[in-house]
Amino acid sequence: MFKGSYSFLKKFMEIEAHEVKATVASFLFVFILMASYYIMHPARDAIASEWSDTEVSQLWTISFFVSFGVVALYGYVISNVRFQHALPAVYGFFAASFLLFYLYFHFSSDRSFADKVFYIWLSVFSLFHVSVFWSFMSDIFSKAQAKRLFDVIAAGASAGAILGPSIPTLFAANVGEDTLLLFSAILLVIPVFLVVYLNNLKHSELHNDSVHADLSSVKIGGSSFSGFKLFLTNPFLLGIAAFIFLYTAIDAFVYFEQKNLLVGYDRTTRTQILGGIDWITNVLTFSLAFCVTSRMVQKAGMGLTLASLPLLVVVALLVLAAAPMVAVLVVLQVARRSGNYSIVRPAREMLFTEVDRESRFKAKPVIDIVVYRGGNMLSGWLFAGLTTGLGLGVVGMALVGAAIASVWCVCGLFLGKYFEASNKSQDINQKLLDEQIHNQV
Repeated sequence: MFKGSYSFLKKFMEIEAHEVKATVASFLFVFILMASYYIMHPARDAIASEWSDTEVSQLWTISFFVSFGVVALYGYVISNVRFQHALPAVYGFFAASFLLFYLYFHFSSDRSFADKVFYIWLSVFSLFHVSVFWSFMSDIFSKAQAKRLFDVIAAGASAGAILGPSIPTLFAANVGEDTLLLFSAILLVIPVFLVVYLNNLKHSELHNDSVHADLSSVKIGGSSFSGFKLFLTNPFLLGIAAFIFLYTAIDAFVYFEQKNLLVGYDRTTRTQILGGIDWITNVLTFSLAFCVTSRMVQKAGMGLTLASLPLLVVVALLVLAAAPMVAVLVVLQVARRSGNYSIVRPAREMLFTEVDRESRFKAKPVIDIVVYRGGNMLSGWLFAGLTTGLGLGVVGMALVGAAIASVWCVCGLFLGKYFEASNKSQDINQKLLDEQIHNQV
């Protein structure tokens, strides 16, 4: 089997025969993680249509504090426990937790409170399932191997994200949502064994006994006071934070619009619709990442790349205001999410190459976790206030969202302008340095 895999993989990538088992197992690992998560994701969002805007805002507030606390706790644990010991426990714990949810849902007639706990818990899981995986990969493969192999391993995440949501879309009506939750819980048991298997391959075939994940400078969830200070005193980092905050505002607005427009459907139908959105989004993300993203920054520039999605959202929200229908919302969600994952998110990560190493490791978690989750929380309450308090409907909220997206667009243009000016200045300085060296020679 692996001889055939080696011949096949050798056509597309630089891989050695002794690396095939570990590469295939790693591909399968992240494939299972993403598939399991996306099987549950549509069911989670389908539940939200049964709650008021205020209730969802309350859950987002709780999710913010729970996520922050759990991620910080995890950061402490992995700083003191070796990955190969911690990882089986982490995935086994999540698998057991989702199995308990299944048993409760299956045998209990009153699931209103458990639905909310599940909603929060899956949000917590979403912070861990891939981050932990890539940390483990850095403990298995050497740096040289990572440069050659991580691209094909990452493709497993895209493949799992495509397969996962197709399962509830096709089978939710026949087998029921609770059975899908059981299937996800069972899938999450497989990574427990893959951790052990890959750790054995690290020593027996990869011979990377000296490779260890370096967590001395990066702690997942570690947000020290120095990180906050760096964040608050750097205008460029504040600009990135503003860009992300505005994104979360749009994310919240579209999410609430989606929740409210799907109220008229039963939970199973909502799960199928949301699963379809996830599936189309991930297929487009996979395609755009290969066909568009790599060329867009070079040809259009960073500013237009960052502003492209906000501009698209402005137009889409105006269309939604004119025609407040589920079909328009589906198109908006697919375009927004696939555009973010495949174009804006990679470009946004490039912005951090303009800051020093300390800022990347200490201030970036503040932006990625605190600003992002805090933005969700505040935007949720803003939406609830405008709908429940002022009585704005879909049309009014779409117009408010379009106004926010316009500010988001301007923010992206300014960030891109700063980034390009900084790169131009660096190029000029490097050219002057090269000329000085040449003249001295």
